[in-house]
Amino acid sequence: MTQESEFHRIEELIRKQLVETGTPSLAVAVARGGEIIWEEGFGWADRENLIPATAHTLYSLASISKPMTATGVMVLKERGCLDLDRPINDYLGETKLRAWVGQAANATIRRVANHSSGLPLHYHFFHEDEGRRPPPMDETIRRYGNLVWAPGERCQYSNLGYGVLNYVIARLSGKSYPDFMREEVFLPLGMTRASVGIGPGLEKHQAVRYGRDALPIPFYDFDHPGASAVFCSAHDLARFGMFHLQAHLPEQKAIISDPAIDAMQKPTMACDDGRSGYGIAWKVVEDDAGYRSVGHTGGMGGVNTMLTMIPSERLAVVALANASSPLPGRVALEILSVLLPRYAEKHARIQARQKKEAETKAPAAAFKPPPGLLGKWTGNAHTSKGDVPFSLWFQEDGDVHAQVGSQLKTLLNDARLKNGWLSGQLMGDIGDEDANRLPYSLHLTIKWRGRALRGVVTAISLPGQRYGNALSYWIEMRKNIARRRTGKVVSRGRR
Repeated sequence: MTQESEFHRIEELIRKQLVETGTPSLAVAVARGGEIIWEEGFGWADRENLIPATAHTLYSLASISKPMTATGVMVLKERGCLDLDRPINDYLGETKLRAWVGQAANATIRRVANHSSGLPLHYHFFHEDEGRRPPPMDETIRRYGNLVWAPGERCQYSNLGYGVLNYVIARLSGKSYPDFMREEVFLPLGMTRASVGIGPGLEKHQAVRYGRDALPIPFYDFDHPGASAVFCSAHDLARFGMFHLQAHLPEQKAIISDPAIDAMQKPTMACDDGRSGYGIAWKVVEDDAGYRSVGHTGGMGGVNTMLTMIPSERLAVVALANASSPLPGRVALEILSVLLPRYAEKHARIQARQKKEAETKAPAAAFKPPPGLLGKWTGNAHTSKGDVPFSLWFQEDGDVHAQVGSQLKTLLNDARLKNGWLSGQLMGDIGDEDANRLPYSLHLTIKWRGRALRGVVTAISLPGQRYGNALSYWIEMRKNIARRRTGKVVSRGRR
């Protein structure tokens, strides 16, 4: 079967899946060896106004914004404006990142870019019909710029880090982040359908973001635009991919050198999955069904996107949807399987093995706290509004009781302890007006460090029609020790 007929088969699959999944539209682009070999749009970019999707429709990229922001950082690096291995605080204003564990000086630009700086999970959305707007970046850093584990200790995906990076770009360049990206990244690469937000004159070309109810989602913004705010067409995203494959088009300017591109694709922090790592914004899988792949995905309300590059084949695959749909991932896999038969064969074996493992996987063992954890631990969660008392009681039967402030006691659900990291979920009010905009649950990720439990409690919005927030707060608790003679219970101080 020819490549053309295989692409025709994928076209039919897309049309069928748009109907079955309720996805409004999908745009694809495939580049190989320095040229785009297939690009097409399917479905409606705007259902209400019957505007069809094309390869030049602007889609919200969500987290594929990160490698674009990182490219801007590398432009400044090559101009001598910054050093990747200097503390990011050196490039901020009066408000700095605060280290609760480790040293803030070790939170370098490189570590912010590879998600190992110590910043926690964070996303914060502002819908235009709510009447609220993102605060100045200094204020966001004051509220949430907390390093909750030592820089370099672990990989934790954090949108806030890329919000701080876009702030550094603006401070060092003297331009707004959107202006810098347009003038120093997008236009020099010939990406005329790319912008931070919807640039002037591009309004009629955007794909409307649709929610789970199939209705348009009111436009929204973030306090981390460098992580999430870029819009781009499939055509221009393929051009961006070609540049990072070093298959530079004649009209593209060399905004960064090939060695800088290589540095971005070198993993410097391992991911938790054990098979991939982060470079400077790129996720790198050394064995992706027999190939080394470099890429990024994106997902949020009304958005699902994928950019996958296979450097050895000079191949870039783009798939963009204007809904929270699984279709981009499936279509990208189909395209890779058509172009790389060895990829298809190995991926089929991997899927068969994973299916078998899932069928035979034993249920998770019940939580059993070790003796050192048993008893009551008390401390505080630290918010920008003040400290909130927080307590945990670990019982021999595996139950863990929790209390936030003077609220009713509750259970810590899905408690787990792995490699010294304790996690679980509970209901409670953290007392922060940002979090309280939407119903949420509290998620713990804390390290058992001898006589202390230290880490983060994150208020994550409950599922709803709109994409919510994940706002994190430093938490520290110490174990209460009963004194035999007096019968008093004390909490050990910090040592």
